[in-house]
Amino acid sequence: MNLWLRLIWMLITLPWRPRVALLASSKLGMIVLPNDLDFNGHVNNGRYLTLADVARMDLMLRTGAARVAWRHRALPIVGDALAKFRRDLKPLQRFDVHSRVMGWEGKWVFMEHRFMAGGRVSGVVVVRGLLRGPQGNLDPQALAEALGEHGPSPSLPAWVLEWSQSCESLSQSLRDEE
Repeated sequence: MNLWLRLIWMLITLPWRPRVALLASSKLGMIVLPNDLDFNGHVNNGRYLTLADVARMDLMLRTGAARVAWRHRALPIVGDALAKFRRDLKPLQRFDVHSRVMGWEGKWVFMEHRFMAGGRVSGVVVVRGLLRGPQGNLDPQALAEALGEHGPSPSLPAWVLEWSQSCESLSQSLRDEE
């Protein structure tokens, strides 16, 4: 239920948040609610992924990517996620999620969600995702161009490329098992 309430609140407040360029960072303010907590009294590690979902939807709406996806009847799909936890987020603590598109390669778009509290990084969630419609996957370069970004993808950090390759290796291993 908490996800739906946060999602509805994000949608209600959307008109008061500025549009964001595709390669710019968005910021979405949140507060730690009691049902975000685990037995240790801090945000549950799985909750970070849920909160990143809300922030990613905010980013898609504010960049216009959602509009392009709807035009192609495409839905966002997260293929893989990576999380790094650095500092606790405690009950009723305010924090911001800074979201950005890092770049794209092949069919994948790489996005970063930084959880910031008190000017410090509490956690980071990185996802590689795509938009899939009835005609197949939407080309990330075509999506970028539809949003006014006509250059190539920004260079992705080596660790992102290595992580992406390990995801591909795991996918192949799973296909081989089947």
